[in-house]
Amino acid sequence: MPVFDFSNTPDANKDPVCTYTTFRSNESVPCAKHPIMLLNNREHKWSHHSSGVFTNPIKRTSFEFQEEEDTISADIIEIDARFVSLLRWLGENHINVRLSGENTDKGYAVYKIREIAFGGGTKLSAEDGFLQFMIDRLLASSAPVEEVEDEDQDEEGDDMKLTSLQSITDFMNCAGRTLPDNIRLWARRNLAVARSNEVSPEERRHAQRALSIMMNIQWKSNYFEAIDPNEARRILDEELYGMERVKQRIIETIIQINRTHTLPAYGLLLVGPAGTGKSQIAYAVARILKLPWTTLDMSSINDPEQLTGSSRVYANAKPGIIMDAFSMAGESSLVFIINELDKAASGKGNGNPADVLLTLLDNLGFTDNYMECMIPTVGVYPIATANDKSQISAPLMSRFAVIDIPDYTTEEKKVIFSKFALPKVLKRISLREEECVITDEALDAIVDQYKNTSGIRDLEQAAEHIAANALYRIEVEHLDKVVFDAAMVRELLA
Repeated sequence: MPVFDFSNTPDANKDPVCTYTTFRSNESVPCAKHPIMLLNNREHKWSHHSSGVFTNPIKRTSFEFQEEEDTISADIIEIDARFVSLLRWLGENHINVRLSGENTDKGYAVYKIREIAFGGGTKLSAEDGFLQFMIDRLLASSAPVEEVEDEDQDEEGDDMKLTSLQSITDFMNCAGRTLPDNIRLWARRNLAVARSNEVSPEERRHAQRALSIMMNIQWKSNYFEAIDPNEARRILDEELYGMERVKQRIIETIIQINRTHTLPAYGLLLVGPAGTGKSQIAYAVARILKLPWTTLDMSSINDPEQLTGSSRVYANAKPGIIMDAFSMAGESSLVFIINELDKAASGKGNGNPADVLLTLLDNLGFTDNYMECMIPTVGVYPIATANDKSQISAPLMSRFAVIDIPDYTTEEKKVIFSKFALPKVLKRISLREEECVITDEALDAIVDQYKNTSGIRDLEQAAEHIAANALYRIEVEHLDKVVFDAAMVRELLA
């Protein structure tokens, strides 16, 4: 067990004393019942907000409270195992902090730590924002399997970005253990390059940029919470009318997560005509899995390098689209929505973009040329859309559970227009339903107008056109309502 020797002052007459024990916790929101640590309060009851520093004047793990004109030390009794390295680092750098806690029978339960400007102590690289960034990451991480003396835990902060070498170095010292092993080693090598005077300024700039990108991604484990089938069905019903077989197939595919607590072995490939709701399904699945999502439009990918990034030997080198997606999401667990997968093999540059996708889909790790590091992809769930599956190669097809999305029937289109498309538009432009009335004959005429087109995009545009016309006539002609018959609809949509 490590001892907090913050003073770094040798004392041959005293042996190190470790006053605390560690406990494992996965609580994401600390409180008095689930604190970050406990301090000895048997001889003194501490204030709700108490300031001081982590210190060790006599080689005892303690916190030195600054009480009016005096300072009083309290031994640390227990520490959340995720925070051992962070608290030691705060003490070694003599960072002035304010503790928030409550006096309990077990001790002073600390559930919040903030940096304060007091007494001229050392400041963090980004002041309190950086400290909260690290604490958030640590709270978001799982309890460590074992205590490691030289490394630290993980955390997540939404408002903090690591860009400077100092903040990146501080993060590595305090929360380096939250990174996968290969990325942690990669980070150390790139830190050495970024600090070196033996390489060109361009190389140092690329190394620092790559570090900033990598450090701002929260690298999560491959454990996923079970989904609620009833909630999944509700979300799908919100996005799609009918298509019961499609909804059932989707739930059957992703329900595997309830037993394995890992993402399904196969992604989803949604095949169907344009406008049938493939993208809505993809977004709905991301909601069900409670994951952020990003899109890759394969119709705009002409060269594999757009996906894999360019080598740092070039002055204008940059990461690829896939790495950018991780960076924008801010975490390694996300849904990749790959639009128009059937166009992935039509690259016009050197190589085939479809081949790059295979490494992403296999969940074995993806290598970006700019990052020069293998990126774990165990938290990536792919959902692809396509109009023509005959244009997709067999290796790509084998990575997906293929779901055919049929076009809507005439009756389904009537329901979608009257119950979903039109009410949605009316609500958006603040029209009441009784102000824009569609007769049965008009509804038949609307659907008949687009009987030779697939999907419902034309119906949605028709709803927009009709509602806008109704609003115009009400405002200009001072009508109470507009009733559309078949002839009016045909004239309007012609």
